[in-house]
Amino acid sequence: MAGSDSSVTIHMAASLDGFIARANGATDWMETSDVHEGGATMDAAFVEDFLKSIDCYVMGSRTYETALGFEAKGHGWAYGDKPVFVLTTRTLPKARDTIEFVSGDLARLIDERLRLAFRSIWIVGGGLVAGEALRRGLADEVRYSILPVVIGTGVRFFEGLDRDVALHLVEARAYATGMVALRHAVRRTEPEG
Repeated sequence: MAGSDSSVTIHMAASLDGFIARANGATDWMETSDVHEGGATMDAAFVEDFLKSIDCYVMGSRTYETALGFEAKGHGWAYGDKPVFVLTTRTLPKARDTIEFVSGDLARLIDERLRLAFRSIWIVGGGLVAGEALRRGLADEVRYSILPVVIGTGVRFFEGLDRDVALHLVEARAYATGMVALRHAVRRTEPEG
């Protein structure tokens, strides 16, 4: 049981101008060819160990469909054998046994179910899901992988925010691919209740 030891992280890769996909959902811009001399590299062992630290994933239905598309193109299933909770009211193909389709209140799912069962919960997709998690005070940290490209328009990293959300920079790292990874803690400005 995770309970109060659990942590909810919002993570997405986005363009420098804050888009996670083109308006039509395409993510073709994610494959960039930039090289940053002196940037950090991620070897396979580091990535494998890091992914082991994540207990489950939460995503929206369009992100799930994008992940299925990546898998169909031979890029593999990025979420391994970890439980994946897909927020949807639509009927979608269930690609593996670790996937569960859920609908209803995001706060109820995270606070009354996932925090009780998992220590490290990652919200990995959907601007609406990320925005709602921040707006409702469900996230503990935000990880933003900024890719070296500006696409001008599309689906924003955070949709539907109706107030400022204060963050605290915990880590910033530049990679040899030109990607910059930012890690922020969500600062609690209001008492939780």
